[in-house]
Amino acid sequence: MTIGVLKEPLPETRVSLLPEHILILKKLNAEVFIESNAGAKAFASDEKYAEAGATVLSGEEVIAKSDIILSIHLPAEKEIEKLRSKIILGFYQPLYNPEDVKKLKEKKVTAFSIDMLPRTTRAQSMDVLSSQANIAGYKAVLLAANLFPRYLPMFMTAAGSIPPAKVLILGAGVAGLQAIATARRLGAVVEVFDTRPAVKEEVMSLGAKFIEVEGAADASKAGGYAVEQSAAFLQKQKEKIAMSVAKSDIVITTAQIFGKKAPLLITDEMIGKMKNGSVIIDLAAATGGNTSVTKNDETVVYNGVMIIGNSNLPATMPYDASKMYGKNICNFLQLIIDKEGKLNLNMEDDLVKGTLIS
Repeated sequence: MTIGVLKEPLPETRVSLLPEHILILKKLNAEVFIESNAGAKAFASDEKYAEAGATVLSGEEVIAKSDIILSIHLPAEKEIEKLRSKIILGFYQPLYNPEDVKKLKEKKVTAFSIDMLPRTTRAQSMDVLSSQANIAGYKAVLLAANLFPRYLPMFMTAAGSIPPAKVLILGAGVAGLQAIATARRLGAVVEVFDTRPAVKEEVMSLGAKFIEVEGAADASKAGGYAVEQSAAFLQKQKEKIAMSVAKSDIVITTAQIFGKKAPLLITDEMIGKMKNGSVIIDLAAATGGNTSVTKNDETVVYNGVMIIGNSNLPATMPYDASKMYGKNICNFLQLIIDKEGKLNLNMEDDLVKGTLIS
């Protein structure tokens, strides 16, 4: 079995595998090819890959010689043509990019999208969404702290007292919980909203206040995502969030509905009541955003409030993001490669079946 790793197009800084992952694949009797400089932005040199036992080649050679090709993002259309009868594995978000799936099917490419993995206990070691969301939640708070024109912790000085910043986090999934922990470490006062009452205990254990709205639809089987709610609940939710947003200095939004547009949680009117200099970090920007003015990969200033739509914060920590992503990928590859190093696609396996998009 031969496995190839392609270099990601900028601004992506992550890579599918680091040198430390090569040893894991060697135990599967797999030969690994790396496109030259694929790991450069993640601080992994070609020399380190070679030392670990991989062969460094050009991109064309990697595609030509590999049975399975690892690429976080879908390769350019001209390269997809060369992938005919090969297997490609990455993070392709097929529910939001149906045209990409159509292209793969037309070119007869077998594609696995790791973000489609069923979120079960057995799949936890391969859960790319969780490993990358953890980084996003951490970096969202640091980014907000850097942009916010005041301290986050409380200070008592000879020049007077400075109150702590008030942080509101919408969504207590993996990203939200990490954001809570990071904001609390920095000394902020944190409030959290989530439609799932079950997360209240986790939120409070991290030192944050949980905002409750009664009558939420059951989200226990949504794999950590939000679910669509009734009109009555949405009205109560809007009122509660509006009160919290008005008094917050920093808001971090993380709410997404699997396969659908992100729910609108913060309106123009709510933003208009925030103080000048306040900051909103919208982690749901790639699927439409949780605010009415979010633009993906852009910063918008609205009534003195800065709204940052950033769906790729994990790429700002390329080494650790690649480290976790690569381990997730290696664990998945062990499902489809047997001990002799041969391809073994078991379509009775819910994890294999769930991620197969073409």
